[in-house]
Parts: sequence; structure tokens; C-alpha cells
Amino acid sequence: MIQWLAIALGGALGSVLRYGISTGVHHWWGREFPWGTLVVNVLGSLLMGLLFILLVERLAVAPALRAFWLVGLLGAFTTFSTFSLETLNLMQAGELGRAAANVMLSVLLCIGAAGLGMALGRQL
Repeated sequence: MIQWLAIALGGALGSVLRYGISTGVHHWWGREFPWGTLVVNVLGSLLMGLLFILLVERLAVAPALRAFWLVGLLGAFTTFSTFSLETLNLMQAGELGRAAANVMLSVLLCIGAAGLGMALGRQL
């Protein structure tokens, strides 16, 4: 039961952080491209890689704490469903170049960020 509560608490925090960061990015860079979602997903991927190494491989962390960070907070923080909707909206608006750029940037940068996070975690 404690693990479920940890996930719920992490999810609540992650979703609020996602909203705040995404809104801030859109405020600075505009809404012509889904920059907010891209930034959140890349940051979330970096943190997922880093925290996976730290919490699973390096530290003796309780399962509930790992669940809080990896499943709850980062699961709610990253936004694949939002990415999908924004990409589809770009496609339906005839913005095929922007849609393709969003897919390529999101996949490449998020995989790269997760790998970087894992590499950073192994350096600690």
C-alpha cells in the first residue's frame, strides 16, 4: 500500500511540475511549436536515466522511494500523450514539417538525454 501512495504523491507532484515548466517555456518561446512538451520530455528522460542508475544500481533505496521518483513523479512529469496530441494537431493543421521535427527531436533528444542521465549516474 505504501508503494501505491508513493506513486500517487509523486504523480501529483510530477504533473504540477510538468504544467509549470511547460507553461514557462511556452511563455518564453511561444506556442508555434510544442517547445514546452519537448523540454519536459527531454528533461524527464535525462532525470529518468540518472535516477534509474542512482536508485536502482547505486543506492539501496526502498522500493516505495524508487516508485515515487521513477513511476510517480517522472511518469506524470513526462508527457507522451501530450506529445502525440500536439503532433497530430500539427499534422491536421498541415504543418507536416513541424510535426516531423517534433517527432524526430523528441525521439532523438529524449533517448540521448536518458543515455546521458545513465552515464552521469555511473560517474557518481
